[in-house]
Amino acid sequence: MERWKVGMLECWKVGRIVILLSNLPTFQPSLSAQDTIPPGYGTLRRDDIVVPLSTGTIGIQLLPLDEQVIRLLAPDTYRSLHQLVSSRAAEIADAAQRGGTEHPTLVMVTILGIVPEARFNPEELNITSRGRLFRPSGIVPLSPTWSSFQLNARQQAAAIYLFEPGISVREELTVSYQGLSSDAWSRSIRLLDQERARVKARAQSEAKRDSGAR
Repeated sequence: MERWKVGMLECWKVGRIVILLSNLPTFQPSLSAQDTIPPGYGTLRRDDIVVPLSTGTIGIQLLPLDEQVIRLLAPDTYRSLHQLVSSRAAEIADAAQRGGTEHPTLVMVTILGIVPEARFNPEELNITSRGRLFRPSGIVPLSPTWSSFQLNARQQAAAIYLFEPGISVREELTVSYQGLSSDAWSRSIRLLDQERARVKARAQSEAKRDSGAR
């Protein structure tokens, strides 16, 4: 009887993990029919669209991992970011469960040391979108140096941040940290909109060539 209970408990835990993983939209992107962006046609670089912010002691770079964004990056960059998120699926699911966020918005944050022994507080990085302030509900470190909360000059650390749903990557947003803020995403939106039109044109052109070849 006890073994049966233990077995049922383990099955329940596995089932919860499977459900959490299946609920993360980044792994199974579901773009609207009106805005389907095929992967493999983007040309943007990561540095073209990241949101930068500097305190003088550290530099911060923020990149939304939404498929509507990363599919517009160059193919190698897109594959790298997509595989990165997939490889961290279990950790993301665990952080989502602990943070009580069923469908988290994923954002990659990179922090760079500008001066020796530069300290940072990851919890103080926030995003404002559509007039609402979003605080991180979970953080999945990608670098061993992250947990020290301190970087030497030219050293960097990265992590995947989890936020509650509601952040719109198609609209202006503000990134803030310790009283500083950046609205640089407005420029990124323009670049992404331009690239989105080009990607669709490239995909349609290739589809026409393929159909003509047959």
